[in-house]
Amino acid sequence: MDFTECYQDTVSSVAAAARSGNRAHLQQLIRRGFSVETRDNRGWSPLHEAAAAGSIICVRDILSAAAGDTATPPRHFVNSQTHEGESACFLAARHGHVDVVKLLLRAQSDIDQLTNDLSCPLYTAVDSGHLNVVRLLIRRGAQVNRTHTESCWTCLHQAVYKGHSGIVRLLVKVCNLEARDDHEITPLFVAAQYGRQECLEILIKSGADVNAQAADLATPLMIASQEGHSACVDLLLDQGADPNLACSLDWPQLPIHVAAQCGHHRLKQVDGEVLNLLLEFVNWSTMSAHLTHILNERRQEQSWTPSPYYDSPPPLLHLCRLQLRAVFGASILMRSSVVQQLPVPSLLHSYLQFNDILSSFPSPLTPSTHL
Repeated sequence: MDFTECYQDTVSSVAAAARSGNRAHLQQLIRRGFSVETRDNRGWSPLHEAAAAGSIICVRDILSAAAGDTATPPRHFVNSQTHEGESACFLAARHGHVDVVKLLLRAQSDIDQLTNDLSCPLYTAVDSGHLNVVRLLIRRGAQVNRTHTESCWTCLHQAVYKGHSGIVRLLVKVCNLEARDDHEITPLFVAAQYGRQECLEILIKSGADVNAQAADLATPLMIASQEGHSACVDLLLDQGADPNLACSLDWPQLPIHVAAQCGHHRLKQVDGEVLNLLLEFVNWSTMSAHLTHILNERRQEQSWTPSPYYDSPPPLLHLCRLQLRAVFGASILMRSSVVQQLPVPSLLHSYLQFNDILSSFPSPLTPSTHL
């Protein structure tokens, strides 16, 4: 919550001087006995203001004033948090003020202190793309594999998501490459999903698993196909991603199904049998021009042998079950309880669930073998 939306700015004179970096005025106020611990309506103290502004001289003066006759300021003062849980170190890291972060760490700032939304100095520096701050925090021992946000992302997830390739190069040396969020998604999956090709290359070269599946069995190759990131698709295939790996819990879905459904057509390396399986779940007489072109090329190259009946229109009965699949959705249609409620003869239940197709293809193409 941004408390300034609810209240006018109640910053103290000392904090205002720190915010503007006016050291002379700040020192004058301190000599006159003004407190460096006064907070405004957001819970911000002069130390927070100086750290966020990147004024190292003001930060040093405030720490000195808080220390008094002792060598160092109290830890509770250095690590005091705003109403949103932000420490001075966090604010300096978020804005990329590496020298201020160094000073605060020497003053015993908690390097791993969490905010209300589970962020920390390292995570916010990663999110903002501040390479030097990230390098400093890693060197000083910040926890690199801790999870943040409600989705349980690590710093590596976030760096990849933002496309900060320089930071990713640092993190892959110290982070768990196979860290998983609440949906079992790895950083490499994130790279494939958002088309972060450079980050994807870094992760692959560092040994990340190109076939790491999410909780719903989705693969990096599938998600890259779905999003149309053809360069990532090519890279994954070149580096050993398995195009025949089933990527759905409820349906024997493969990356090429997703690519065809979304209008993407760069998956030319898949096995011929997989192409035949794909055609069983579409109206092969009304396919997209892109997919038809690929199939014709593969037929001419003799890299694919189609089933003989693909040259004829699909039977009306098959078109009906395809329509039911489109209406209900694949995952719902595959549930026996749903099919049994349809006003059709029970003898058709198995057919409506495409069991005749599933039983005719080898078991490696079914999702159950990859659970």
